[in-house]
Amino acid sequence: MKVLNKIKAVIAEDDFRIADIHEKFLQKFEEIEVVGKSLNGEQTLNLLEENNPDLLLLDVYMPDLLGSDLLPLVRERFPKVSIIMITAATDKVFLEKALNYGVENYLIKPVDRDRFNEVIYEYIKKHSLLLSNQEVNQNYADLLFGKKVDETGGKGKGLPKGIDEITLGKVKNVLQIKNMGLSAEEVGKEIGASRITARRYLEYLSSIKEARTEVVYGIVGRPERKYYPI
Repeated sequence: MKVLNKIKAVIAEDDFRIADIHEKFLQKFEEIEVVGKSLNGEQTLNLLEENNPDLLLLDVYMPDLLGSDLLPLVRERFPKVSIIMITAATDKVFLEKALNYGVENYLIKPVDRDRFNEVIYEYIKKHSLLLSNQEVNQNYADLLFGKKVDETGGKGKGLPKGIDEITLGKVKNVLQIKNMGLSAEEVGKEIGASRITARRYLEYLSSIKEARTEVVYGIVGRPERKYYPI
């Protein structure tokens, strides 16, 4: 499935082996294209100037300039770029600086693949929301600022048996990111689950009015159930 207007990403990491790993992680997301990798602060600024990316994965420890010291320069010259810091630095000073300069998230090495995927999914979702024509209301603002949405549709009830919160969030993310009709099989492939499992979650979202369904007939006339985000 071809994605138009891909999210352009730059990786700033002084260890080329780790940079390659993070690039491979990002390759899972067809919405993202890595347009450059840098080994130091100077290269990072040059790549930002040349490519005007949407996303910067930024390490703290680089040979010429700390990533945390690069933040004010990036914010001044490239105010719209989103930044996710990926670093071994655990000093609170770095965390505070990241917060002060509006960093999207802070991942500590060694990065857990599932956590990495979760953070990138959330970033793509936020990016998609900002580009959408959705009405600006409190729910829209809550989604943008990362407020956890009640998965039960605001009914105040716990999740039913066979529905877990993490998988449900993944299914919702896939629907919102793709923003088109998807079959249970397609959703299953995206989240690494079976068609039957995906369909269970999709039907649940449909039952709480967070997805809509439509029966589509293929070339041979076989009906297929498609799920759309609401």
